[in-house]
Amino acid sequence: MQLHSFSRPAAAAAGLLLLAFAAGLSPAARADAGHDHGATPAAAPSAALPRFAATSDLFELVGVVDGTRLTLYLDHSADNSPVKDAKLELEFGGAKIDVKPRADGEFEATLAQPLKPGTVAVTATVAAGSETDLLAGEIAIALPAQAEALSTPAWRGIAGWSAAGLALLGLLAWLARRTAARRAARAGVAA
Repeated sequence: MQLHSFSRPAAAAAGLLLLAFAAGLSPAARADAGHDHGATPAAAPSAALPRFAATSDLFELVGVVDGTRLTLYLDHSADNSPVKDAKLELEFGGAKIDVKPRADGEFEATLAQPLKPGTVAVTATVAAGSETDLLAGEIAIALPAQAEALSTPAWRGIAGWSAAGLALLGLLAWLARRTAARRAARAGVAA
């Protein structure tokens, strides 16, 4: 029986290729621009902007904070449709905020300064036609270190290193088996 043998540089190159593949290089990392053929990855949780929600039997208000810009979305609780011709008064941490309508159910406001880490109480008074309601909620702003820790799953780093380790173990087992086969073949030829 004849065994095919690889030269050591070829075996090393094959091992490195296997290791690089197992280390988690995605097809997108190996593809040219516009040739990844994969789905666009979802935004990282750290990219999510702070938000709050306040609901009642009549209305649902969601606010999204981007620095000092506050975008508000007001819907009917029953069917999630935007509230038309609504007037909205808003208090953030006890301070009144001037709110301007943009479209049906959409409002915008500017905060005096970016929110500091912690929890801030939000109160909104909604008047739409003959309906008036008071909504209350709160927004929690995480410390930058907390936000970063929450945005990077620990398993990602561990998974890559684990895959690389397993590939290396597989390569070493393969090399050990080949070496043992060579020794056995030499011992059989010598006898």
